[in-house]
Amino acid sequence: MDPVDPDRPRRSASHPAEEKRPPARRKRPTSRPKAADAGSAMAAASEQLAKLLGRIPESVSSLKPTEAGWEAQVEVLELERIPDTTSVLASYKVSLDEDGALISFERTRRYNRGMIDRPF
Repeated sequence: MDPVDPDRPRRSASHPAEEKRPPARRKRPTSRPKAADAGSAMAAASEQLAKLLGRIPESVSSLKPTEAGWEAQVEVLELERIPDTTSVLASYKVSLDEDGALISFERTRRYNRGMIDRPF
């Protein structure tokens, strides 16, 4: 038999199935970190969409926080005409992560500048 080392930890005599462990605690989901405020999210949406499309956005028509970050509607001039009321604009849905980096974008609508929204 080998001599017993007093500094070496000993195994318990009980079997692992007999050991009672406390149930694992789950971390509660925390609210999303405020990495980007609304103003910087608006600027990030405009700047990043401009780089991708090669056109300067006219405005951000909506912005809302989501679980993943931010979602914005950005209006872009797609075709300039004379008179200006006949110019073609497009509305893009832009998704940003919590840090303000662009995740996705899609064109949701094209319309003439002089067109007004009418209820359905």
